[in-house]
Amino acid sequence: MKLATVLWLAQLMPQPYADQACLATTVYLEARNQSELGQRAVAEVALRRLDNSRWGDTLCEVVTAPRQFAPTLLPADYRLHNLKAWNRAVAIALRAQAEWNMPRADRRFVVPGADHFVVRAQAAPDWAQGVPVATIGDHTFYQVPRRL
Repeated sequence: MKLATVLWLAQLMPQPYADQACLATTVYLEARNQSELGQRAVAEVALRRLDNSRWGDTLCEVVTAPRQFAPTLLPADYRLHNLKAWNRAVAIALRAQAEWNMPRADRRFVVPGADHFVVRAQAAPDWAQGVPVATIGDHTFYQVPRRL
């Protein structure tokens, strides 16, 4: 299925299903080749950004904010072709959302405080400075102070 089709279908879905589809798509695109821990960390960053509400009021708005996550960085005709990886990303995204809905004290954070991540072999953004929260697989996670 094409990325554009998945995102279009998400627009037609009621909540919370739309957000589940958007988060699963992001986990798939950003981290399908990573461990479960790495995929959970990517989901956690998106969920933390949702709580911040700086990037949007729904997960779909957060992950499709311009130039923030893979859904806006890849061509619309990009094909999600690995069914096994898709199913894994869906399962991880659903678990991450369920855990995020728990009281904060009961959550098991993978990358506490991280609201950004980067694959250093692909990019070197100016915000990726200082001590990272964690490195999992080829992703490095950061808590980035808000710029004025």
